[in-house]
Amino acid sequence: MTAPGEEQQVSSGFVRSYVITGGRGLPDAEDLSLVTLVTLAPESQPPPNPSPEVKAIWELCSGGYLSVAEVAGHLGLPVGVARLLLQDLHQQGHLLRRKAPPPAQLVDRKILEEVLHGLQVRFG
Repeated sequence: MTAPGEEQQVSSGFVRSYVITGGRGLPDAEDLSLVTLVTLAPESQPPPNPSPEVKAIWELCSGGYLSVAEVAGHLGLPVGVARLLLQDLHQQGHLLRRKAPPPAQLVDRKILEEVLHGLQVRFG
């Protein structure tokens, strides 16, 4: 119990996230990974009465592809909340997604040694 005049601290981050998501559960991390690239669909119009966060996403993504992590970082939102907003926009047809590139394949050590030898011969 708090004394008169003493206010209890409430984490505004949790409350804000709950309000932004409307209390909905966060999407699967596999659906939109941190490195999934998103951008606005061509000739897409903003949804009616967008929230401030959706307006900010709209402005960010209008400049080209950004990763989910970059969008979350620019907005100062938890990644899960950004994922949910991006997923909503994608389902409404406003966003295009590009999956992350596959991991690089390992190159044979012999090939790397030959390249290194060739560079050493050429440039000393």
